[in-house]
Amino acid sequence: MFVPTAIAQRIGPIVLCSIGIAGFASTLSTPAPAKPDFEHDVLPIFKAHCLPCHSTIQKQGGLTLDSGSAILSGRSVTVGKSAESLLMDRILGRRNLPRMPMGFAPLSDKDTQTVRNWIDSGCLLSSGKRAHWAYAKPIRPPLPALENAAWVRNPIDAFVLAKQRVQHLTPSPEADRTTLLRRVTLDLTGLPPTLQELDAFLADRSPNAFDKVVDRLLASPHFGERMALPWLDAARYADSNGFQQDGDTYQYVWRDWVIRALNDNMPFDRFTVEQLAGDLLPGANKATPEGRDKLIATAFVRNNMLNGEGGAIPEEQRNVALFDRVDTCSTTWLGLTMACARCHDHKYDPLTQRDYYSMLAFFNNVPESGVPSDTFGSYYIAQPWIYAGNKVAMAKLWSLEAQSAVAKEAAKADEASTATQDARAEWESDLVASPAKQKDVPGEILALIRIQSSKRTQDGRSKLAAYFLDHGLSGEPKAKRDRWRGLERELADLKTSLPKVMVMSDRQPRKTFVYSRGNYESHLAQVSPETPASLPHMPSRLPKNRLGLAEWIISPENPLTARVQVNRYWQQFFGRGLVKTPENFGVQSEPPVNQPLLDWLAVEFRESGWNVKRLVRLIVTSATYRQSSRVTRQLWTRDPENRFLARGPRFRLPAMLIRDEALAASGLINLKMGGRPVYPYQPKGIWDGLNITDERDFSYPESKGPDLYRRSIYTFWRRTVAPGDMFDAASRQVCTVRQSQTSTPLHALTTLNDVTWVEAGRALADHAIRESRPTPSARLSDAFRRVCSRFPSTSEQRVLERSLDRSFAAFRADPKAANEFLHQGQSPPDSHINPVEEAAYANVCLAILNLDEALTKE
Repeated sequence: MFVPTAIAQRIGPIVLCSIGIAGFASTLSTPAPAKPDFEHDVLPIFKAHCLPCHSTIQKQGGLTLDSGSAILSGRSVTVGKSAESLLMDRILGRRNLPRMPMGFAPLSDKDTQTVRNWIDSGCLLSSGKRAHWAYAKPIRPPLPALENAAWVRNPIDAFVLAKQRVQHLTPSPEADRTTLLRRVTLDLTGLPPTLQELDAFLADRSPNAFDKVVDRLLASPHFGERMALPWLDAARYADSNGFQQDGDTYQYVWRDWVIRALNDNMPFDRFTVEQLAGDLLPGANKATPEGRDKLIATAFVRNNMLNGEGGAIPEEQRNVALFDRVDTCSTTWLGLTMACARCHDHKYDPLTQRDYYSMLAFFNNVPESGVPSDTFGSYYIAQPWIYAGNKVAMAKLWSLEAQSAVAKEAAKADEASTATQDARAEWESDLVASPAKQKDVPGEILALIRIQSSKRTQDGRSKLAAYFLDHGLSGEPKAKRDRWRGLERELADLKTSLPKVMVMSDRQPRKTFVYSRGNYESHLAQVSPETPASLPHMPSRLPKNRLGLAEWIISPENPLTARVQVNRYWQQFFGRGLVKTPENFGVQSEPPVNQPLLDWLAVEFRESGWNVKRLVRLIVTSATYRQSSRVTRQLWTRDPENRFLARGPRFRLPAMLIRDEALAASGLINLKMGGRPVYPYQPKGIWDGLNITDERDFSYPESKGPDLYRRSIYTFWRRTVAPGDMFDAASRQVCTVRQSQTSTPLHALTTLNDVTWVEAGRALADHAIRESRPTPSARLSDAFRRVCSRFPSTSEQRVLERSLDRSFAAFRADPKAANEFLHQGQSPPDSHINPVEEAAYANVCLAILNLDEALTKE
């Protein structure tokens, strides 16, 4: 394949803009930093790095660090003088002493400074037990009083600006309009803006033009698709079970439920309750669309891996699934590492092993065996499950079930009638008396007829009766039976075609025990469903089941849920959360970089009725979000990670969105929503390694036609072999809430050589050639704008044209290579365009799709 010529990164102008709102006019006071105390600031550091060797249990060197009083009673610190303290000598490796912790990485500069400050400020011991910040209920803080706050657009900006001023930073100017539109469109829909949307926004000079764009995007059906992606990672959603057999599942029905719920702006509290306990809500049933949706929502809990290997022990695998559900629930909603308490009390957080198994008790009543119980071709699923087709299919199912029941009753009534019994006796007599009529009758049936009725076995009588009903009936009884059997066959065919999604049920109550070191065969104390004792108690009015657990999770008293959720939304838009560890809000977490803002957002989210679209709108319309992402040397030196948000977000797009962007910019994309997963281009033989038995064929069933170009959210996700072009995405084997960004060169090789991108480059070139003015300059400029949402600069235009000239020369010299290049993918090249010309433009367009700017949210 002809390797595309590199195109220089853009160096564009920054449009300086200062738009603000009045208010918050006062003076900013910088409070003196609080003196660190032992329980809140120092003990967590010792717990993380020192206590395995220096605790009440392990007193190596006679040093105990698990209480302030033990430290002060020894000789390791000189109060008020860190420079003279032995503890600091060992932490820093001073005076030729070994640096601690021995054999491990040294303490970070931040942790070292905290211990130093604690000693220098007098070794303050807490006068009372001070709760870890995340375990204290968030209270809405007052808006910071600011001077010259014209930059502020909404309360988010007030908190951000106050923090910046403490750090002696100032906000960046607003991003230019094209960058801003591309940023927010990618963030809210996962797609680049169309040329029509770009032109409309640039032409709209009204003060609220951007707000109107945001409202349009929030109303787009593609909003739900974009916002669903991190939720699918958290829910460990996949289209197969994992493990050796890796049977397929129908859990995509739940994926579509999530997208619909997000598009409908379902309040987050209801979103939570339905996924954890929809089956326990009033009206949850299989007979109505609304009732069925409540059951489908609970597939969130059943998205765990399912082991169907021959050596799998069902009870062991059932407990593995229970562990996974506890871990997923606690990570997703509470931001707690409860998995640490499976075998012993948590080392750092106030979570006991009893707490862990009391949480597990909420999920321990599912009538499941632990292994796949039902097989439908390549599908391996486990009870309980329900049929979950679309409205038309389900209406047909219920109609056929009703018709079949009526027809069966009518047919059975005729079968039991005296007339039918007489007809059967006559049929038997005729067969015995007439050899000609015996020609097509099985010998077994003839033998049964010749046996005297009173001497026939029960099995013989049943076989004879069944044969008569199928072959001997006539007249109306036969018509009724044929109708019933026909409806049964139609119903069976329909059921075979319907998806069968695994859902929750509490139909099998079980006793729950603490397991010794997590061993399911070693029971200790019996426990009942309870929430962690260190968190606000579950009110007595709530039932001790999953419904009560869900209600407790979203209760105003719970200090974690709202904080955890707004932090993850913040992470989605800015690359990192206000708490850098979204999966861990415990003692070992990184403290929030701006806790007043986190708490204000948490309270605002909860008191707004858990309104997700309102929260998202608040974030993306803030001046903080609208800043230019251009980084100055000063900003890079003082805040390389942009924790204080003195510039806009800029980071590489997730792999799924990079593929969607290429399809959208090229015009190939199929925006059909929902339904069965599809199989786009993948490397040849990607699943061949799974063909280790004859149980099933693991050949990759590549889709045809429009299904090849559907959005990445609909790509079939096999747990044992994830899609080959989704680099550094969540494995979907366990709950994942931390956002990752790939930097692997393998992704660059994919976007340069994979069929998807090569075909997209050619389709993009075809659009530019057909729809632009017939000059190289116009065509290249149009293609560049379709991808990057702006016109190329003069220098960039020159690079593009030089690349086109080189591509022309290469393909003129090798027309066969041009033909091969154009026939990548299933869509045909444009027969009205000269192949060499089409290949040359396609090569440059492929390079445009690989620009850093194309792969990045600016």
